[in-house]
Amino acid sequence: VGDDDQSIYSWRGAEVGNILRFENDFPGSKVVRLERNYRSTHHILGAASGLISKNQGRLGKTLWTELNEGEKVCVRGVWDGVEEARVVGDEIETQQKRGNSINEMAVLVRAGFQTREFEERMITLGLPYRIVGGARFYERLEIRDAIAYLRVISQPDDDLAFERIINTPKRGLGNATIQTINVYARAKRIPMIVAVTHLLETDEIGARARTNLRELLNDFSRWRTLAGEIDHVDVARQVLDESGYTTMWQLSKAPEAPGRLENLKELLSAMEDFGNLQGFLEHVSLVMENEASTSEEKVTLMTLHGAKGLEFDTVFLPGWEEGLFPHQRALDEGGSSALEEERRLAYVGLTRARKKVMITFAANRRVYGNWQSAIPSRFIDEIPPENVDSIVEQGLYGTGVMSGDEVGFPTTFDSERHSQISGGPYRNFSRWKNSVSTTKAHGSVDFELGQRIFHQKFGYGMILSINGDKL
Repeated sequence: VGDDDQSIYSWRGAEVGNILRFENDFPGSKVVRLERNYRSTHHILGAASGLISKNQGRLGKTLWTELNEGEKVCVRGVWDGVEEARVVGDEIETQQKRGNSINEMAVLVRAGFQTREFEERMITLGLPYRIVGGARFYERLEIRDAIAYLRVISQPDDDLAFERIINTPKRGLGNATIQTINVYARAKRIPMIVAVTHLLETDEIGARARTNLRELLNDFSRWRTLAGEIDHVDVARQVLDESGYTTMWQLSKAPEAPGRLENLKELLSAMEDFGNLQGFLEHVSLVMENEASTSEEKVTLMTLHGAKGLEFDTVFLPGWEEGLFPHQRALDEGGSSALEEERRLAYVGLTRARKKVMITFAANRRVYGNWQSAIPSRFIDEIPPENVDSIVEQGLYGTGVMSGDEVGFPTTFDSERHSQISGGPYRNFSRWKNSVSTTKAHGSVDFELGQRIFHQKFGYGMILSINGDKL
């Protein structure tokens, strides 16, 4: 028994070909297709079946159900990742007010770093949530390590933070050396970092350890000076690079290493929301001290891979953008076979839902500290239009960058207009992609007063005055 359309673990050694070749490997076998679905509504199954039909490597089946048609899959386009989290949070609250249990709601992400903005939004709204298959963002090992470095810069007396990173990455310090530092610090009633300064003048620790510790203290002294001179995000980036922490994960062969690097870059993005390092560290403290809710009902946050086999009444699928889903790293490493597995992952996400699915994509996303323009995932284009209701914000992809006419669809959608659009709202994926990736020559774009725009550095705004080439 197996479902070729749900084979999503090739990176763990799973091989969809085992199912596809079964009839040839075992002559005389008979394939029985189990096509009746007892979970999802007609529109959800229609969306999932239409999407997965684009795969070549499959035996093929058509899911059907005796359940009612239900709601169409909602595709929502937003301005950026922050608004995406707000839209999802608002919808969860709306569903909750209608009497629906948040226990039956799940946010399924492609990459672990995506949970950060949803976690912070739910904390703001007071919505209890659980992370399944992993730790909360600020509780993840690599995030705790990075924050420990920043705490020592901001507060050198923080012994817990200093002890956490004194030998991370490895600096040739054995347990005996760290114990010597601890004992000396307690005996003198001084912080560990001060104890290290004293011990560097003695022979109580080995010569190699002394050299490495002296370099570490010099690094902290330099970073502390930098913290008063340059932007705190740049300080953090420099600390992660110069300490060797980023390199440690880049060289790691562990399967979770790429995800840890993504989380570190997401941490830098999170820091941009604060004016200084101290403000960010205070925010982290408040988040960490936020006691786990005793409520039995919680929204579930997890990755699409972790969601296989589960089901919820309402499923939110954020980040359906090219490069994020399908994931660029997967495409670079696996080509067309990886694309088909990404599509199977999308199929798994859609079919987790019993009643309602909301897919979201952002026109702009701050990735690793930099704003990037994003285009909708090709998977959105592949969902049959009769199973979709689209909501795209006014002016999205049309604010002095490109107009709705250029991409072949209007800038706003509703269910009534949706049926009037030939081929559905996302029929011009390749044309859309080419248009977005083309940089227009200076002065070739006509701007107007009152126009809503997006700026790489300053974010969103409205044009209040125009003076030559200055807006």
